[in-house]
Amino acid sequence: MIKRILLFLSALILLFIVSYFLNSYLVVEEEFSFSLLKIYLFHTIAALIVYTVVEFVADYLPNQAGYAYLASIFIKIGFFVLIFNSSVFDNDNLSRPEKISLVAPLFLFLIAEAIAVSKLLNSK
Repeated sequence: MIKRILLFLSALILLFIVSYFLNSYLVVEEEFSFSLLKIYLFHTIAALIVYTVVEFVADYLPNQAGYAYLASIFIKIGFFVLIFNSSVFDNDNLSRPEKISLVAPLFLFLIAEAIAVSKLLNSK
């Protein structure tokens, strides 16, 4: 269990480094109204927490692990809205690069979570 969590953590760190610096490199001339680093850090930490919760639930209640994953995704989205409400959602005129830079990490880390959780649930 710990080995899988550490392996997922290393994959998340690699995904964070590659995607953050690629995003920063591609949109270098754009001045964001929010902190891109904080967005990526949030998704990295939240993905690790979601996977860890599903890992523990799968050990004790294997039939409920899928429900734990779904619930944790909704909680993650709720915390994102609460934390970044003032810097992202109050700004009505986001440019296209800002919108893409908000959605890209969400989908990248969501795909990474889904792949890891599906491998975990198939192995149990």
